Amino acid sequence: MTEQPITIRIPGNHLMSALLGEHDRHLRRVEEAFPDTDVTVRGNEVHLSGTDVSTVQTLFEELVVLAEKGQRLDERSLDRTIDMVRADERPSHVLTHEIFRADRGRLIRPKSTGQKGYVEAIDGNVITFGIGPAGTGKSWLAVAMACAALQAGNVERIILTRPAVEAGERLGFLPGDLMAKVDPYLRPLYDALHDMVGSEGAERLIEKGLVEVAPLAFMRGRTLNASFIILDEAQNTTPEQMKMFLTRIGFGSKVVVTGDITQVDVQGGKSGLLDLEPVLGGIDGVRFVRLTGRDVVRHRIVQDIVDAYEKAAVND
Repeated sequence: MTEQPITIRIPGNHLMSALLGEHDRHLRRVEEAFPDTDVTVRGNEVHLSGTDVSTVQTLFEELVVLAEKGQRLDERSLDRTIDMVRADERPSHVLTHEIFRADRGRLIRPKSTGQKGYVEAIDGNVITFGIGPAGTGKSWLAVAMACAALQAGNVERIILTRPAVEAGERLGFLPGDLMAKVDPYLRPLYDALHDMVGSEGAERLIEKGLVEVAPLAFMRGRTLNASFIILDEAQNTTPEQMKMFLTRIGFGSKVVVTGDITQVDVQGGKSGLLDLEPVLGGIDGVRFVRLTGRDVVRHRIVQDIVDAYEKAAVND
């Protein structure tokens, strides 16, 4: 249904330039996303008419807030903003939420409503389970939250761990000592850490013992106090390993467990992450967060692939 035409006045030429994009590229993207709405720009005014006027009005208002707060508007952030506005979400409440100032002053922020809920769950709980497909930022955001906690003095160290599910089959053929053998399994956590604090900063933290990166087997028999602990790829733990890990938690610690239950590689297929929510979901301080294809922040084709697999699973 056609809505009443609306005129939006944009406060400042610098904001107009950010909203429209180079050679009006952003404007054309908005027109493609809302083909039934006519968008006409005259000076600092945007005139809207058609069937999605109120939605497009909200979009421009949100884009103005993002630009005013220093959010860089590129093609990816514009597409995320459009998707969120269509879902009746507020991008200005999500994309401006600061988690950590990373290496070279780069601000780490959530890129979807689901991601914002995830980091808020981590902030407010002792144990947070982040479950979702590849590309949703589960591990990356957890490492960012860990670095922020260490920087703020809320914890004394960060512990990053993963199960080495193929240890019995392949590690013996790799050169070097045990840590050299498990390094390929831990590399994604190293990469996330390097993203946050830079290569030199990561090495300094590891040398000082402020960051420990170790396979899950190294957690047995320990009590982990005043630590921010991340268990990555938890779908590849056995139920016994998961129980062992969760009972290592000491005073003043925070735990994030991440995993994708569609990619279980553990022998026998019995994952320690499956069916865990009915067991632990009622415990105060434990939170389960499920991320979806809408939270994928890699190339858009990754989101399309995740969505296709989800649809196929429903139809099976």
